[in-house]
Amino acid sequence: MFDILADRTYRHLFLAQVVALLGTGLATVALGLLAYDLAGDGAAMVLGTVFAIKMVAYVGIAPVAGAFADRVNRRRLLVTLDLVRGAAALCLPFVTEIWQVYVLIFLLQSASAAFTPTFQATIPDVLPEEARYTRALSLSRLAYDLENIVSPTLAGLLLAVMSYNTLFLGTVAGFAASALLVVSVLLPSPKAPEPRGIYDRTTRGIRIYLATPRLRGLLGLNLAVSGAGAMVLVNSVVLVRGELGLGESALAMAMFAFGAGSMAAALVLPRVLDRVADRPVMIAGAWTMVASLAALAALVAIEGLSWLPLLAAWLVVGIGYSTVQTPSGRLLRRSAHPEDRPALFAAQFALSHACWLLSYPLSGWLQTGFGTVPALLVLALLAVAGIVAALRMWPADDPVEVAHSHDQLPVDHPHLAGGHRHSHAFVIDDLHRVWPAR
Repeated sequence: MFDILADRTYRHLFLAQVVALLGTGLATVALGLLAYDLAGDGAAMVLGTVFAIKMVAYVGIAPVAGAFADRVNRRRLLVTLDLVRGAAALCLPFVTEIWQVYVLIFLLQSASAAFTPTFQATIPDVLPEEARYTRALSLSRLAYDLENIVSPTLAGLLLAVMSYNTLFLGTVAGFAASALLVVSVLLPSPKAPEPRGIYDRTTRGIRIYLATPRLRGLLGLNLAVSGAGAMVLVNSVVLVRGELGLGESALAMAMFAFGAGSMAAALVLPRVLDRVADRPVMIAGAWTMVASLAALAALVAIEGLSWLPLLAAWLVVGIGYSTVQTPSGRLLRRSAHPEDRPALFAAQFALSHACWLLSYPLSGWLQTGFGTVPALLVLALLAVAGIVAALRMWPADDPVEVAHSHDQLPVDHPHLAGGHRHSHAFVIDDLHRVWPAR
């Protein structure tokens, strides 16, 4: 897996991702402490609003940014967005009002909503071979999981010798280092397609996404991931601290179990995906999450919640989580030409976060209002609904190329406007892209 780091361009991009993630992790810890300083017992409401702002930025800004990413030099765009994120983080230690936090977080997360899909869409252009790209996806998944472990640890060490405001300077340093690493390499910038209207450009990624059977299936799996993942990410603190009465270190251990499962799957997946198609692997991962939640619900209903079964359940959920998440970039890469990838990755970014926007509050509401067993079962059923949708919308025989004739297309189809008739091995819809004929 790690041999792809021999590619200088990818190595610099991967390191840029790592340092930016570490900076973001430090900001997450510092934000919680800043919210408590500003709002006291109302800190939870402040952080809830910050989270809502983040989701709104991700869902609303990403498709718009993706629509115009192909019109500018990618390296220049990524560096500019890193600098914007760094400037917003630099201002956070100096805020005195809660509304100032909201404005700065919206600015920072809007820049992230533009940066992340553009960055993700660049990797398949740097590593065009699918096997190497698959390994890059696994490394990316490992980076996210390691950040969940390293950032809180680093923040704790720094807080022992300095104030939390200093953590924001670490965030600034992370974004600055990311910008330097990006600017140190040449990035491919695929030629922009023909000029299009604002509506066409801003909705193009989502229209391509929803016109593609495998990506409609991916959307169902995104729902499954958000349902199971929200149970872990939202309710772990209640289960560990409230129901089990354990300390902060136990909460860290529970999250470590989830991350360890995810990392283990990410390490194994490249070899598995060399031999097995994406669809059965991802579906199996989604069912693994459902089985883990259902088994824990049954155990809690019979014997009550206990520590080791919770760790085991979160470990298994982490394995399924990564098994679904990691290959998703392969589906996106396969479903668009290079110039459309930023828009398509932006659509995935927005639609997947829309699923989380549903599952996060649902998870908290279920746990608070009805308890652990109903929360586990309902979120498992939400995941099942996503899996069923994926099975129905994503054909089992999902070929990359399917024979067809343009004679099958309506007479007003753009490809027939010039009066030409021919056959070839691609199905081309009205978005001029390659899709399976389903």
